[in-house]
Amino acid sequence: MVRELVILGVVAAVLLLAVWALRRAGARSQEGKTADSAQDRLRDAGVVAGPDRDARQAPTRERKRRERPRPAGHRGTRKDELDRERGARLRERASQDEDEDDDRAAHEDREDEAEHEADADRAAGEPAVDQDAKAAYKQGLAKTRGGFVARLGKLFGKKQIDGDVLGQLEEVLFSADIGPRAADRIFQSVKSNLGRDELSDAQKIWARIRQTSATILDVGARPLDLSAKKPFVLLTIGVNGVGKTTTIGKLAALWSAAGRKVLLAAGDTFRAAATEQLEIWGQRSGCPVVKGKPGGDPSSVIFDAIKRGVDEGYDIVICDTAGRLHTKVELMDELKKVRRVCEKAMPGAPHETWMVLDATTGQNAIQQAKTFKEAMEITGLVLTKLDGSAKGGVILGICDELKVPVRYVGVGEQLADLREFDAQAFVAALYEDADHADAA
Repeated sequence: MVRELVILGVVAAVLLLAVWALRRAGARSQEGKTADSAQDRLRDAGVVAGPDRDARQAPTRERKRRERPRPAGHRGTRKDELDRERGARLRERASQDEDEDDDRAAHEDREDEAEHEADADRAAGEPAVDQDAKAAYKQGLAKTRGGFVARLGKLFGKKQIDGDVLGQLEEVLFSADIGPRAADRIFQSVKSNLGRDELSDAQKIWARIRQTSATILDVGARPLDLSAKKPFVLLTIGVNGVGKTTTIGKLAALWSAAGRKVLLAAGDTFRAAATEQLEIWGQRSGCPVVKGKPGGDPSSVIFDAIKRGVDEGYDIVICDTAGRLHTKVELMDELKKVRRVCEKAMPGAPHETWMVLDATTGQNAIQQAKTFKEAMEITGLVLTKLDGSAKGGVILGICDELKVPVRYVGVGEQLADLREFDAQAFVAALYEDADHADAA
């Protein structure tokens, strides 16, 4: 009996010991799991690092960090702050680079567009225009623009251009002071080059008029080269009252201001005030004047001036001549004598002979120029008083009749108002906004 009790006690003790061991093992397992969980949380928070676990869970944690908003007041570690700042700078720099690329691309696009427009203009026979010259011409041509150009503007400014547009165009052109040849040339250009449908398009009619006008003014003359000879001898001619002496004075002032040494010859010995007027211009521009006795031989004065120009190394000698009517044969013969004397003083002189014309005389200026050209060679024209006349279009008729280049035009009374002629700027100013009735 006692033995059985002892065995039962031993068995019970063993069982109790086994239960205790099992419980102890379970508790340790639970503690391990808890420690791992805490370790993971610490590692996620950046306190504890574990290379193996980090390698496995880095993508998941990174995704969670991106998706999970940070709680208010969370500042993260210093490394995170530096990374965020670096990333912000990189993004800002990339944005700036993109903006700069966009700006460059836009600039290149604008340049390409401008180049295409310039190409189109050149292809259409409309080269770039000097805007300064255009503005000066537009002001000087105000009365002309208010004349036949405004009439054309009213004709083509209608909402519906009727079928008799050619007849009305012909009437306006031939009643304008541009000369019958120039008028017919412009009319025939429109009639021959535009079809029936195009004649209802005002812009196409204006384009054809502009192009033909520019062609008339382009007489194929070589550019003026004042350095071709030394001295360069310029002989000026014209009828009385056209502004010849004033033009000489302005040319002297302009060329002297450009650094050239200019000498003036007072060859108009018949008009009492001509020499005094030229001397005043000479004083203004610092140019000496060679003069003779009142009523004396103009040829001798011009001969002395050219000789002095050669001996003293002048760049330019400008010779004035007496105003004369183109209908007076004896006066025209005297002008031929002046040319022969120039040749004696300096072989090859005069190097240019310019005729000065008054724009206010209209088509009469064309007749004057034709008569003078029959008597002697004319190599250039100066058109004065353009601002005081509605007949500025006469320049088209003169160029078409004589095939002589216009060198200078006067668009006002000031020195700067005598401008070197620019055919393209002249045409642009003459017809600008002409499709409106108030073109002037």
